[in-house]
Amino acid sequence: MCSAMPSWTKSQGDEPAPGSKPRRPQRPPVPSALPLPEGEAAIKPGKAGPRIDKLMDLAQRALEETHYFECEHACLEALGLAHAARDYERMARILLPLQEARRQIRLLAVDTKKLFALSEPVAEDAPIKPGCYLIEPPLVGADARDLHDRATREEIPVMVLAREPAVKTVKLDRRPGDWPVVLIGPVTVRAYVPPPAKDKPTLEWYLGACEALGDRAIADADHEADPFGLVEDLYERFQTISDHEKLHQALEAACRAAAVEAAKPQPKRSKGPVVEDDFPPDPEDE
Repeated sequence: MCSAMPSWTKSQGDEPAPGSKPRRPQRPPVPSALPLPEGEAAIKPGKAGPRIDKLMDLAQRALEETHYFECEHACLEALGLAHAARDYERMARILLPLQEARRQIRLLAVDTKKLFALSEPVAEDAPIKPGCYLIEPPLVGADARDLHDRATREEIPVMVLAREPAVKTVKLDRRPGDWPVVLIGPVTVRAYVPPPAKDKPTLEWYLGACEALGDRAIADADHEADPFGLVEDLYERFQTISDHEKLHQALEAACRAAAVEAAKPQPKRSKGPVVEDDFPPDPEDE
């Protein structure tokens, strides 16, 4: 059974007081330099709110009934709507039950104590077993993504990670012999980790590599950006890596900071001072 966690509650102001007129929701300001992701249309918070709340009620019930994949699916749909509406406060709250559902899925995979190393694609008609999967050359990050997506559709608890050929050159973030681990999505996230003893992966090594990859995703985000830009950076990486708790927490914190920033009153535009010229009057005007 999942651990106790806050239940989904609607935002203040979502429901009008009895007998009062509904308040018109205000869209949080969005910097003009921050475009919507490709293929994603803007949604006004007032229109998205009721659908999001309905999805999160469903997610909360699913979580309580230990239907973790159903909870994850509802949360991801709600998160996409909230992101399109630039509803940062709802985004932050959605991430709480989503993190818990994914934690439980991850524990189900790890508790099998099975680590599968694959260097050939899994046939479409071959069953996927619960457990942890390391995708090895000649397979690539796209194969890891496809396996994870299929397992999610079939509601099979797995963790999936891809590794690339060992490093041969020295650079600031790697040493010869290090193994690059990678996942791909809206962005590619790659980290370099020491290889396992005798090049034979263990479950302990695997989980450490997964943690290192998520840490790299957080570090690669632009933490010097404004709150809205940081949300976008972390959200892209969050869509690439689904089972790193600190990444969920970092995105939640960024969303809360963006919500605070969006709620600040915007300065009124000044018409500018009236400029008077010092030229003498034109005789023709007199």
